[in-house]
Amino acid sequence: MKRSLILAAAIATLVAPFGAAAHKQWIIPSQAVVNGSDVWVTFDGAVSNQLFFPDHVPMRLDNVTVTAPDGGKVELKNASTGKYRSTFDVQLQQQGTYRIANVSNGISARWDTPESLAEKAKAEAAGKPAGGPGGARGGFLRNATAEDLATKIPKDAQNLQVTQAIGRVETFVTNGTPNDTALKPTGTGIELVPLTHPNDLFAGEEARFRVLVDGKPAQGLEFEIVRGGTRYRNTQDEIMATTDASGEFRVTWPEAGMYWLETSTQDTKTSVPQATQRRLGYVATLEVLPQ
Repeated sequence: MKRSLILAAAIATLVAPFGAAAHKQWIIPSQAVVNGSDVWVTFDGAVSNQLFFPDHVPMRLDNVTVTAPDGGKVELKNASTGKYRSTFDVQLQQQGTYRIANVSNGISARWDTPESLAEKAKAEAAGKPAGGPGGARGGFLRNATAEDLATKIPKDAQNLQVTQAIGRVETFVTNGTPNDTALKPTGTGIELVPLTHPNDLFAGEEARFRVLVDGKPAQGLEFEIVRGGTRYRNTQDEIMATTDASGEFRVTWPEAGMYWLETSTQDTKTSVPQATQRRLGYVATLEVLPQ
């Protein structure tokens, strides 16, 4: 699949409301809790139809960063992108908690032209599709820059919509004793602040999390939480949780396994002057251990 199509699928999945997103993005570690002086962990990243089963497109690794327990950055090793998934290794030389995150901040634009509007009107009059596959289309830009917006949108563009999309897909790994330096929020987009350490989760126990939007507690964000292995059961068995006035939610893990957490929202608080709306997405993968 061409790179542009892979990026399009990834962006669409990340910014779509969770109830409508058919594809799931994820980064999953080979193990999330390790102990040693020369420890390596392998990670897979993909956008899939079935959770943790790579069957759609690989995650691009361009924006993946690893934050070390001291707050520094760690280089990805042996990075590779295949047909359905990307893989990379991280050497955990420090003791403590690492944050592995794919963070995106992009701009897209969509508009109609006089020609496309005329085609749409003609199609509607004939009872045919006015848009979508086989229908009339205007213009579209993805991963646009400010210069693109100024130079690539025609002067006669109508119904222009410029959208900023900020997304974060992440997971956490701890070598030895956990710490929280790598868990500090950046103040941009949706971020998860674990009140229960993300590598200290056990089946049957309750965990607490605070959710921030641009560094402030976010009330009313709905999380969908799904345990892996959906390919081998007939139901998703999803857990739903909503943040309270303090931006907090709680979840009691029904059993051990890898869990996928997702939420999204939109507002008009863009940092791009031309953008009229902003879409925010967040995904985390957490390992829950048996008692």
